[in-house]
Amino acid sequence: METLLSFSSPLQTTALFFSSSKQKIKPSLWASNNSFKYSKISCRLPENMNETDNSKQGVSLSNSRSKMEEYNMAMKKMMRNPYEYHHDLGMNYTLIRENLIFGSQPQKVEDIDHLKEEQNVGYILNLQQDKDVEYWGINLQSIISRCRELGIRHMRRPARDFDPESLRNGLPKAVSSLEWAISEGNGRVYVHCTAGLGRAPAVAIAYMFWFCNMNLETAYKTLTSKRPCGPNRRAIRGATYDLAKNEPWKEPFESLPENAFEDVADWERKLIQDRVRALRGT
Repeated sequence: METLLSFSSPLQTTALFFSSSKQKIKPSLWASNNSFKYSKISCRLPENMNETDNSKQGVSLSNSRSKMEEYNMAMKKMMRNPYEYHHDLGMNYTLIRENLIFGSQPQKVEDIDHLKEEQNVGYILNLQQDKDVEYWGINLQSIISRCRELGIRHMRRPARDFDPESLRNGLPKAVSSLEWAISEGNGRVYVHCTAGLGRAPAVAIAYMFWFCNMNLETAYKTLTSKRPCGPNRRAIRGATYDLAKNEPWKEPFESLPENAFEDVADWERKLIQDRVRALRGT
């Protein structure tokens, strides 16, 4: 039996990564609190969370905890990110816009069924490298096959975890896939990396910055107020610079002020959009 958990306030969402509560709560993505709306993080617990541990499960849990500790240590060191990923809590995600959801990696075919049935997901954009999937023991081929059976378009735009330069270089193509899927309009788009704390939110923020007429500050605050996370802001600024400026005499991005490309002129946004759309199918 599977349990759905939702955590409502910005303070409570942080607790998602530590909670093992089994309280049943009707799944919902929105709740009111003092006239403000907070997005809920939905968490789909694995079946064995409600079962008595046997020796085999104990070994599996020990291995999982070891991997989580190693992963979270790397995340805190490389990303200066205070948040943690708890693989044993299952897939978790946040609705950021009506047609856009982002979160952690689907772990099994049942997660794909859930996304289709409960969230009307028609597209999945996976930002993981093969080694990320292998590290967590995910059977990616079974997930892709289930997507095909359910009519979900599965796309991959890999970027190296904890690597701002890889993220910067990969953002234009990833946003191109996301923008295409949203424009198709055949269901919501689910963007995920491993934990839903770095690469996936960066892609969602870049999309809102480039295509939703927001500056970077607004896009960043909009997303992180709904799901506490720490995507690399400099990588997004760098990708914006790469798309907006192509003169051979342009000043190197590394020498620009810290707030450079936090916003763009209308003509630059149009140029960015044209260049991102031109990447479709690449």
